Amino acid sequence: MTTVLIADDQAMQRFGFRMLLESQDDMTVVGEAANGAEAVGLVARHHPDVALMDIRMPGLDGIEATRRIVTSGARTRVLIVTTFDLDEYAYDGLRAGASGFLVKDALPEELLSGIRAVASGDAVVAPSLTRRLLDAYVHHLPAAPGDSPAGGDPRIASLTEREREILTVIGQGWTNSEIAERLHLAESTVKTHVTRILAKTGSRDRVQAVILAYDTRMVNPR
Repeated sequence: MTTVLIADDQAMQRFGFRMLLESQDDMTVVGEAANGAEAVGLVARHHPDVALMDIRMPGLDGIEATRRIVTSGARTRVLIVTTFDLDEYAYDGLRAGASGFLVKDALPEELLSGIRAVASGDAVVAPSLTRRLLDAYVHHLPAAPGDSPAGGDPRIASLTEREREILTVIGQGWTNSEIAERLHLAESTVKTHVTRILAKTGSRDRVQAVILAYDTRMVNPR
């Protein structure tokens, strides 16, 4: 059973999410929060598998709530639900440690599969959306440290040549199956490489690996 916390300042939105989630045999809602402070407190109390997090909430917003949840060491994974075309803070939410994001007009089955993916430790963000978001908000990236190569970053220095290659294409939005096909590898081998990349770079999940690829300029925005 996947336990979920819903954090959104709109009561009708929370009600809709609850109705959808509780229609599933493998999900249960353990609490609702109308702002970030309530979300942080409920995560500490109930330890849900997934926190469904809005960004724009009164008081403590979803970004800071996500940061506090992640830095607390809680096992809860945060799935941000935002309005892509309007919310310029989605990238900051991912940098704060969220495991992914969805837009609020996502289909019900997309939300459900996203929650299941995040709960299992995977990234929920579709590669095409990942690229769109990071390209749109690349101005949030820190300034590049001169012309120093990505390998100068200690998180990258420990990677093998193949792992760097795979991290680069992860940053470009390739799925595991695409990497396997284009690099002529077994998909199981790709999964092993991805697991090692996450471990060596200290990335929580695939989304954080994408951000790392951008931060270190292994991937250049269009």
